[in-house]
Amino acid sequence: MYSFDYVKPGSIDEAVAALQAEDAQALGGGQTLIPTLRQRLAQPSVLVDLGGCLDAGVASQDGGCRIGGGATHASVAASADAPKWLRAVADGIGDPQVRNRGTIGGSLANNDPASDYPAAVLGSGAEISTNARTIAADDYFQGMFETALNEGEIITGVTFPKLEAANYQKFDQPASRFALVGVFVGKGAGGVRVAVTGASESGVHRWADAEAALAGNFSTDAVPGAPSADGVISDLHGSAEYRAHLVAVLTRRAVAAAG
Repeated sequence: MYSFDYVKPGSIDEAVAALQAEDAQALGGGQTLIPTLRQRLAQPSVLVDLGGCLDAGVASQDGGCRIGGGATHASVAASADAPKWLRAVADGIGDPQVRNRGTIGGSLANNDPASDYPAAVLGSGAEISTNARTIAADDYFQGMFETALNEGEIITGVTFPKLEAANYQKFDQPASRFALVGVFVGKGAGGVRVAVTGASESGVHRWADAEAALAGNFSTDAVPGAPSADGVISDLHGSAEYRAHLVAVLTRRAVAAAG
């Protein structure tokens, strides 16, 4: 490690002010940031711990639910106020240590291209609340590790809508427990949404062809064949063609489980 200042604000306003310092970095659950610091891939001058100022609650709301930005994956997985499909997403993240420390706000702010929550947020059409505004899921995710957050903006909560049917299926990479490919299918008042994580070089995204097919016939028979492998990640864990094939397979599984 190296020398840096540590600040734990007691309010959102104090946290926003602390983040104005040069090279300041927000700290949520630390599941990505701490390993990054150890490897010297990031060297902030100030760590601003959000644990003392963020809501960590889970509350049912209009048939859906609102989750505070500081809620851990474990608390979401255990909450009766979260819908069953969302509890399942949270319970499948990482291992017990990660679930007990990692937060939904930290996960979404980081926007890892293979993480689970982005698929659930985009696939359900959720809204991300910050200290400054509310951002629709379609506007929030802007590429690999890229989001609509401005500098110093803090995620304070996420509101998930009521869904008629929903399910998330993941083919995980066993060493990291991240998604080699993950697919979330949600059917609600706004129609059918299909969000894919782990597959694309541009990060989490919607599969428009599957959405159009499922809108008219929400069944496994309607799911199209594998999407194009163009722009799909290819590495030692799986080729682009393999990941594209998994997208279709997991979409069928999600539709079957959601129904």
